[in-house]
Amino acid sequence: MTQPTAEHVGLLLRNARGEKGWTQGQLATELGTSQSAIARMEQGKQNLSLRMIERLEAIFGRSIVKVGKPQMTHLRVEGGKTLSGEVDVNSSKNAGVALLCASLINRGTTTLRRLARIEEVNRIVEVLTSIGVECTWLNGSDLRIRRPEVLDLGSMDVDAARRTRSVIMLLGPLLDETSEYLLPYAGGCDLGTRTVEPHMQALRQFGLEVEAKSGFYSVTAPPADVHHRSFVLTERGDTVTENAIMAAAHREGTTVIRNASPNYMVQDLCFYLQGLGVEIEGVGTTTLKITGRSAIDVEIEYFPSEDPIEAMSLITAGIVTNSEVTIRRVPIEFMEIELATLEQMGQKLEISGEYMARNGRTRLVDVTTKPSELRAPQDKIHPMPFPGLNIDNLPFFAVIAGNAEGQTMIHDWVYENRAIYLTELNKLGAQVQLLDPHRIYVNGPTKWRAAEIGCPPALRPAACLLLAMLAARGTSELRNIYVIERGYEDLAERLNTIGAKIEYFQD
Repeated sequence: MTQPTAEHVGLLLRNARGEKGWTQGQLATELGTSQSAIARMEQGKQNLSLRMIERLEAIFGRSIVKVGKPQMTHLRVEGGKTLSGEVDVNSSKNAGVALLCASLINRGTTTLRRLARIEEVNRIVEVLTSIGVECTWLNGSDLRIRRPEVLDLGSMDVDAARRTRSVIMLLGPLLDETSEYLLPYAGGCDLGTRTVEPHMQALRQFGLEVEAKSGFYSVTAPPADVHHRSFVLTERGDTVTENAIMAAAHREGTTVIRNASPNYMVQDLCFYLQGLGVEIEGVGTTTLKITGRSAIDVEIEYFPSEDPIEAMSLITAGIVTNSEVTIRRVPIEFMEIELATLEQMGQKLEISGEYMARNGRTRLVDVTTKPSELRAPQDKIHPMPFPGLNIDNLPFFAVIAGNAEGQTMIHDWVYENRAIYLTELNKLGAQVQLLDPHRIYVNGPTKWRAAEIGCPPALRPAACLLLAMLAARGTSELRNIYVIERGYEDLAERLNTIGAKIEYFQD
């Protein structure tokens, strides 16, 4: 099939907007972008990603253009430009995925507002739809979820399930859905061996039995009970904690979970479950006391809070390009260590007063980056469980350290492969020295240069390459960006709203 031109797509978009009676500003508000971006789209001056086309079709309730999906989508970046302006942080990817899984606990209707439209969310939605859940996009980003009385677990979309690690988080909400069922092995980023045993240890406390069989988990559900239970998680993992919380939400007895993660996505999950009538004490601490309900049938709408990892990505874009950019709606509670580390490196930041997120619980600020002369920190940069520096924000410091005078050690002790992927920054002129699978030295400052690079199979290192390309004079290409689309919603297009020049293309 002949691919339609950008001008033709722009005309179809303009006609669809006209039929709805909207201004460019109204459409921009729905998409969470700028009016100038809509104008560029309609003039055929901005390539649209397949993800953006799908969002536009969801908003207008009609097909805008029919194209065959290409095998791979790439980005072309014209770097070396100074950025300026303001950009909002989107809602949390990890919270959104947890809330989708938790919606199965509710027999009523759940409406998730401003849900991130990313590939990870799409995969979970595909899984839920395949087992009989009605998932309806009400506009560009609101999702209404209605589950049937009985889920058809035998019809689960295995391909979609295998493309996300998040499928393991269905074990908690499906605790006693049916006596036996199969769940496909989890996939996702290639970050080395990540055992699911901590999940199993937690769920065994509720009587769940899981056995590995030929690419599937064979699950035997426990009988319902009202027992009180108390246990400690051997690993303070985010998804492990969420699985245990969702299992406890089924039980009318009291469950005490110690060494629980108090991270941002866990808090969002707790706030949603409290809206369903589940009693949870200790939100934001490492000890949770949960009194669940055996039957939940509630009409609820919930706004996931903003994503601190996306906030760090956007802040990094401002820093690496030595620009003055304002990142709005930053969840400060989950960014304080990162911002303090940046200031110790000499980064100048302006931080606004606090205000509340739409969920009424999460504290937000606006952060403005200022052109600064950076220096390497005296100590290594390493992650810690919340309230420490977030493990997913650690890779961005490799890009930032590239702009700093001196040598920075970055210690990624959680994943045994991810530090290796950060050596790809060397193709853009960085001086990254791999010490072992967990540690790198970054020597700066870097004279960034353009290059063509294939995306590594890990989300945050891939995003780091894109951000470094913004600083590299000349034209760079980042190929096969599916891994970025798993975790970011239109990141390239939103960077364009603050002065970047990035375009999508396919071979």
